[in-house]
Amino acid sequence: MPEFRQNPITKEWVIIATERARRPHEFIAKEKPKAIPSYVATCPFCPGNEHMTPPESFRDGDGSGWQVRVTPNKFSALALEGTRWRHCEGLKRSAAGVGVHEVIVETPDHSLTTALMPVEQVERILRCYKQRYYAVTEDPRIELITVFKNHGASAGTSLEHPHSQLIATPIISPQVRSRMEEALRYFDEAGECIFCRLMVEELGDQKRIVAENGHFVAFVPYASLSPFTILIFPRRHMASFGQINDDEVTALAAIQREVLARLYYGLQNPDFNYNIRTAPSECRYVRYYHWYLSVIPRLTKVAGFELGTGFFVNVSLPEENAEFLRGVTLPESFQASA
Repeated sequence: MPEFRQNPITKEWVIIATERARRPHEFIAKEKPKAIPSYVATCPFCPGNEHMTPPESFRDGDGSGWQVRVTPNKFSALALEGTRWRHCEGLKRSAAGVGVHEVIVETPDHSLTTALMPVEQVERILRCYKQRYYAVTEDPRIELITVFKNHGASAGTSLEHPHSQLIATPIISPQVRSRMEEALRYFDEAGECIFCRLMVEELGDQKRIVAENGHFVAFVPYASLSPFTILIFPRRHMASFGQINDDEVTALAAIQREVLARLYYGLQNPDFNYNIRTAPSECRYVRYYHWYLSVIPRLTKVAGFELGTGFFVNVSLPEENAEFLRGVTLPESFQASA
C-alpha cells in the first residue's frame, strides 16, 4: 500500500508509491556518459577565453594558471549596483532587484564533472565558495546567500563547462523562512536542533546512510521528494556554511565527491542540482538551524498533481536507493586519490 511520509524539517508530505515503485536499477541511463573534450574554442569558461566573461572577482591558481575563477554572471538575475528599497501599496509589494549573481568556473578542464575531479580540486571549489560567502556577506544589502550547481540540460544548465553559481538576495525566500520557522518551533519545544536530532536518528537507523566520515554524514531522507535525493549534513552544529573550518572543507570535498561519484557510476551520470542550504545572514549563528548540502538527481518530472496539491509522489523507496548507492563499485583510480 502507498504511504504518506512527512519531512520533519519542512513538514511537507510525500507519497511513497510502493505499489508502482521502480527498482533502483531502472533509473540507470540507457546510454553511457558521452565523451566531452577537455577544451572547446568557443567556450567562455575555457582557458584563453577569459575576455569572453565579465572581469573576474576572484581566482585561485598557481604559476601554471588559474584552477578556479569567479566572474559576475553575464546574464545576471540581479543588479549589482543600486540601493536597497521596498515599496508597499495595498497588497502590492515590490523591492529593488539588487544583489550579487556570480559564476564559479570550477576547473580549466571542460570535460570534468565533480565526480571525476581530483579531490584536491573539489576542495579548491569549496574554499572558493567560502571566500565568496564571506566577501558577499559584507554587503549590507544582502540577506540570503545561495550557492548552487546545475548539471545537465534537465537540471537547467546552459553551458557544458563545469560551473556553479552564487546568488545573494536582499530578501529571504518564503521557502527558507519556512524552514527557519519550523526549526525554531522544534527548538522551543524540544530544546535541541531538529537537524542534529534527525542526523542522530539516521545514524542509529543506518538504512538510508550513503556515506560518512569524521565530519559529515550523507543520507537519503526518509521522506525524500524524489528518487535518489541525498542530504549531506555536517556533524558539528553550524547554522551557516561560513562557519566551516579547514578540516571540514577537506572532509566535505571527500564526501561530496564520493556521493556524486556513486551517482555517476551507479546511474550513468544523471543530471542533477545541488545547493547549499545555509541560514540567512541575520541568523548565521543561531542554535536552532543547521546548514546542509542537498543533491537532487533529475530522474522524474513534476506534474499536475504535485503542482496542484504540493504532495510529491516518489516512485522509489529511499531505503532501496541508499542500499543501491552503497553498493556501487567505484574505480580503483577513484579510491587511490580519495
